[in-house]
Amino acid sequence: MYGTIFEAIDMRSFSSLWYWIMLAVVWSLVGHRVLGVPVDMISAARRHGGQAEQDLEDMVRINVLRRLHFAAQGGIWALALGCFGMTVLLILGWGYGLELAQAIFLLCFPLGVVVLLSFLTARRIRTDDPQGEALHRHLMRHRFRVQTVGMGAIFITALWGMNANLTINVLGN
Repeated sequence: MYGTIFEAIDMRSFSSLWYWIMLAVVWSLVGHRVLGVPVDMISAARRHGGQAEQDLEDMVRINVLRRLHFAAQGGIWALALGCFGMTVLLILGWGYGLELAQAIFLLCFPLGVVVLLSFLTARRIRTDDPQGEALHRHLMRHRFRVQTVGMGAIFITALWGMNANLTINVLGN
């Protein structure tokens, strides 16, 4: 009975359509917000200025302060827990050959890089206190970096997923 269920669901990650859909959705959502601010808000502030610009600056200030507060309060514990989790996934995935752990690592590790980039950008914005066009440049530069990490992550995951699927299909493992 369980064999039929697992065959229908296909527990292998890289051959599952749901994994690839989730990967695309995660990176789409991550790229849609810059430090918690929707990209359309940045565009509206650039085009219209005035109240839209003030709203953007307020939202960025709130999100920057929230990120920096989190980092000051529990950031070291979050970093330690994240490193522990990534190490466990790395050992399970490549040390023991568990495909699900490989898939989760290839999804979560780049997200950790994005969290680090977001913290660094928030700290830079807090220090520089940019406004207007300077703030837009900070935000769009951060968005470009996040999208670059996302494209690299999707590319590496696709290569590794194709390798895993070809290895399993050819060798019959």
